[in-house]
Amino acid sequence: MHSHSHKETHNHTSSCCSSNSCCSSTVAGNSQKVSDDSHTHEHSSMKKHPDDDEGSHRHSGERHSTHDHAANDHSDHDHKHGNSCGLTADISNEVEPTQAASQRFSWIIRGMDCPSCANKIETAVRQISEVKQAKVLFATEKLVVDANTDISVAVRSTVETAGYELLEVGGNSAAAIAPPQSLLNEAKPVIVLAILMAISWGIEFINPQLGNIAFILTTLFGLYPIARKSLRLMRTGSPFAIETLMSVAAIGAIFIQATEEAAMVILLFMLGEMLESYSAGRARRGVSALMALVPEDAVLIKDGQKATIPVAQLRPGDIIEIAPGGRLPTDAVLVSGFASFDESALTGESVPVERNVGEKVAAGCLSVDRTVQMQVVSEQGQNAIDRILQLIEEAEERRAPIERFIDSFSRVYTPIIMLISALVIIIPPIFFSAPWETWIYRGLTLLLIGCPCALVISTPAAITSALATATRRGALIKGGAALEQLGTITTIALDKTGTLTEGKPHVTDLIPVEGMTEIELVQITASVEVGSHHPLAKAVVNKAEALSLGIVEAQVRKALAGKGVEGVLDGKRILVSAPNRLDIPLDSEWQNKVETLEAEGKTVVVTLENDRVIGLTALQDTLRSDAVDTMSMLKALNVNAVMLTGDNPRAASAIAGQLGMEYRAGLLPEDKVTAVMALNRNHSTMMVGDGINDAPAMKASSIGVAMGSGTDVALETADAALTHNRLTGLAEIIALSRATRKIIRENIAIALGLKAIFLVTSLLGITGLWVAVLADSGATALVTANAVRLLRVKLPQVKK
Repeated sequence: MHSHSHKETHNHTSSCCSSNSCCSSTVAGNSQKVSDDSHTHEHSSMKKHPDDDEGSHRHSGERHSTHDHAANDHSDHDHKHGNSCGLTADISNEVEPTQAASQRFSWIIRGMDCPSCANKIETAVRQISEVKQAKVLFATEKLVVDANTDISVAVRSTVETAGYELLEVGGNSAAAIAPPQSLLNEAKPVIVLAILMAISWGIEFINPQLGNIAFILTTLFGLYPIARKSLRLMRTGSPFAIETLMSVAAIGAIFIQATEEAAMVILLFMLGEMLESYSAGRARRGVSALMALVPEDAVLIKDGQKATIPVAQLRPGDIIEIAPGGRLPTDAVLVSGFASFDESALTGESVPVERNVGEKVAAGCLSVDRTVQMQVVSEQGQNAIDRILQLIEEAEERRAPIERFIDSFSRVYTPIIMLISALVIIIPPIFFSAPWETWIYRGLTLLLIGCPCALVISTPAAITSALATATRRGALIKGGAALEQLGTITTIALDKTGTLTEGKPHVTDLIPVEGMTEIELVQITASVEVGSHHPLAKAVVNKAEALSLGIVEAQVRKALAGKGVEGVLDGKRILVSAPNRLDIPLDSEWQNKVETLEAEGKTVVVTLENDRVIGLTALQDTLRSDAVDTMSMLKALNVNAVMLTGDNPRAASAIAGQLGMEYRAGLLPEDKVTAVMALNRNHSTMMVGDGINDAPAMKASSIGVAMGSGTDVALETADAALTHNRLTGLAEIIALSRATRKIIRENIAIALGLKAIFLVTSLLGITGLWVAVLADSGATALVTANAVRLLRVKLPQVKK
């Protein structure tokens, strides 16, 4: 790469190198290292993209052995700056799910309404003696089981016995997607039961005795699927499920002749379950849409012949064809010339991205305007979509502390409530000669009030909705713990190059020698820069193109290690170099001009013709278009921002001045860690970066956020990633977290408040069975509806 970079612009150019990589490749996980045929760069290792050897995304029915994570070799420069191979390996492995046995199996589960259903399935599967570990990932409706032997048949039987549907998953995640049921279809049982209740009321109005029988039959009709599920759950290790409480309460109500209320109990419970299921489905819709991006089939080209095959059969090296408007089934490299791809599904950017031969494109991206041929580069289950789904699944392991507490609390709470209900039924009649019927009724009412559904779903419903909203807005937050932590942030530390700036320098000044025009200087300089991938070289070529200049490519172009690049144009030797890398120092006049430009925070290159200076070209990185807006949005949230950069103080000061923020310049990676730790002592600090050298600082911060254009290590180290690569997303995710924390507090208050009120009124005989169910189902519906508000929450907007 370019040797223009000198000490002061070290981080500047190295960052440019990383951000020049395509967004899709960073999402994909096997990012390409940008190569440069004609340039070398002594600091290019700082943000080198390692090839991440991720564990494959497991699919159902297929056995997978445990695997080791290949550690990548980093350059001496990485080791020198504290960014050792061991460090990056540790960072990557922290987010990998731990496999507890030699084989891993996975299935898709249908029929779950809320996270408590996931707990029931886990409990049932863990009873199989051969199972070493079982985990239900509610967001992706996936069951993952570890065992040393094939336990597929036993797992299927157990899950179906518990009342849930188990689906096989082939090589493609999209195969598991079932069309979402409409609210009307889900409401059919409720509608039928409501009609039967209306008929029963009509019969009772004419003949009370027949009406009583009609209500009993109506109750039994509605109770049958609930009681059946309750029995199944008892057999699979969940005796205190909500279905059990409802069954006991309904049957008890029939025995004490409260038949109308028994039917109402069932109706309200079914209504609450339906709304809960519908809301959970909406919260998972974003994940389903992501899974649907990958087509099931691909057109394989082999020996000149085309054949349509399942995506599961594709292997690295295969050549596939994508029609205009078709989506990539896997990560692939373009082999058939220039083409445009719509990457909005992964990056949020609506403008198609132009790709050339050899450039990588992620799975799920859409070929815009032509038929293209691509070479597969990712193993099955390791493409961009699979990687994002893995992160979503792993996010469930990082549950919010309050969610973990409530989950543990509910496991003890339900048996205690059942015991108290039994005591309420038994003690007054036995010890105080109170009527049995009255206290059985009140005990059953207490049983229903004590149902923990609303409390259990209060937190995960809000977190699932918030994570879905974040994903839709182009931010991937890795779990409830990270989401909760975001709301406490008071200070943000940001890397400069590739984070606050585009990482794409542009030409700001052209100073030709007397007798030469700026146009001539650009043409000569571009003649040796053309064809290079280095950001500084591309900036010069872009300037020439902007001026509509024809570029004559220099001959015998070659890179001079540690100096620059040279070539021959019209028989003259042209050299482009950093000023301090010249064999013969510049005279005082040219040196003063260089120092003046560098004082403005610019990078300067000098062009020589036959060892005679013919001009200077000054370049400067471009501030992100939304950086100023982001700073104002953060200030509105009372969040302070500090820039941490390895760039020279003059360049850092220029950028910080435009943004009105503090800065620390000339920092090595270990210096960034020290700075972040110092900030963390007094503030909850977020670190935002895009490169390997930012990863240690991300780990040292309260929470790390990676820009979507960053390296894989940065993306996997971070607790959140802005896949759309917009800085304004920082303010959005902080505001979203704060809104989520507020919703969770409201939900807990609703769940516990209603229970406390109706607990007292029920024991005093003021409210009855149907009100108790209304308190429970109503509270569940309320907290769910309150949580779903996060799907449409108003986030900070840029003030015009």
